Amino acid sequence: MSSIVLLSGGLDSAVSLAQALREGKVKLCLTFDYGQRAAAREAAASAGLAGHYGLDHRVIELPFLRSITSTSLVNLNEAVPEPGEGDLDSYDKSTESAKSVWVPNRNGIFINIAAGFAESMGAGQVVTGFNAEEAKTFPDNSAAYLQAAGQALYYSTLSGVRVLSYTMMLNKTGIVKLGRRLGVPLAIVWPCYYGGEKLCGRCESCKRYLRALEAAGE
Repeated sequence: MSSIVLLSGGLDSAVSLAQALREGKVKLCLTFDYGQRAAAREAAASAGLAGHYGLDHRVIELPFLRSITSTSLVNLNEAVPEPGEGDLDSYDKSTESAKSVWVPNRNGIFINIAAGFAESMGAGQVVTGFNAEEAKTFPDNSAAYLQAAGQALYYSTLSGVRVLSYTMMLNKTGIVKLGRRLGVPLAIVWPCYYGGEKLCGRCESCKRYLRALEAAGE
């Protein structure tokens, strides 16, 4: 089945993209710029991944999303959480961190925009990069949310566009291992919440990524 892939440039979406190509055709990769700190880096990583696979790529700007959120991902006056190593497996600490980087209905908005592209381009599904590890504290990363979103799309698209994630049931280590089997160019991905020259190595996203690399023997 052909897909529209939500591509943030991070690990989960990169591996989901590679699996989508194994399963069928990818008609378009979509990246969103809502004024987040790492917007340019995410767009560059996504363009690199799309280019690696010879796919069309489009960046969509959503300035309104920045205007309605105070998340530390866009508000430079708010500190991005930098958890300790032991905090990554703490539900309370991870929940606190999730609240700091939460963007109102972000995945809901992204999925519905992608579904519009899917319907107009004759693609049967939207592919997004979720994971079991962060689903514990991000409800819009959960399998229950994915199922509910799919049910909504059944009614909001005449073609019955589906939404799925090939990484939904995997933790970060499992996703790295899958990516390695699929030949994903991990050197291209950008998992960091910041947009610097190099990965900060301090934010939660970096720490989960780097821990997974180590656990997978990368």
